[in-house]
Amino acid sequence: MSRFLKTSAAAALAAGILALASQTASAADAERVRIRGDIASLSGDTLVVKTREGTDQTIALKPEWKVGGIKKASVEDIKPGDFVGIASLPKADGGDGALEVLIFPAAMKGTGEGSRPWDLKPNSSMTNATVAKAVKSVEGHSVTLTYQGKEKTISISDGTPIVTFTSAAKTDLTAGAHVIVMGEKAADGTVTSGQVTVGTNGIVPPM
Repeated sequence: MSRFLKTSAAAALAAGILALASQTASAADAERVRIRGDIASLSGDTLVVKTREGTDQTIALKPEWKVGGIKKASVEDIKPGDFVGIASLPKADGGDGALEVLIFPAAMKGTGEGSRPWDLKPNSSMTNATVAKAVKSVEGHSVTLTYQGKEKTISISDGTPIVTFTSAAKTDLTAGAHVIVMGEKAADGTVTSGQVTVGTNGIVPPM
């Protein structure tokens, strides 16, 4: 597969994630769930995930469901003009500190732009925005993001997970593989999804 096709495939698969992840809070969003954990089993279109909370969650995968991949990146990969998604927490001394950084493919620039609450940790937020400038200092790295006429600076400490999208296949969904699934939860508790995102080479999707 050519580099162009790989990038296009990753962008197309990632769009399914952003369709759910970028929505702001509403009554409908109360039924949307993010399931993080390790694959316990996959049988046909039924996926069972051992969640980070320690419970088994069964997910009914929709017809023609897709698989996307996450691979490791580095802070040096973040350049001015890049479009990123950064989950962060307010710091005690002011400003925000990154919990994770996701670098989007160029084809997805502008998707889900904005800042909104996120459930990675209590009081965390997710900001999808363009990097206005990247700064390196003796204290580490920070990036200034611009979105919807606003500006936000987030520090990135050493060891912060930094990832980007890549292509993946259903054969990557083996027992123990680390995944994040954006799903929809029905009134009876049934969870369905059309997208599974898996960490490649042992990466834990940090979103």
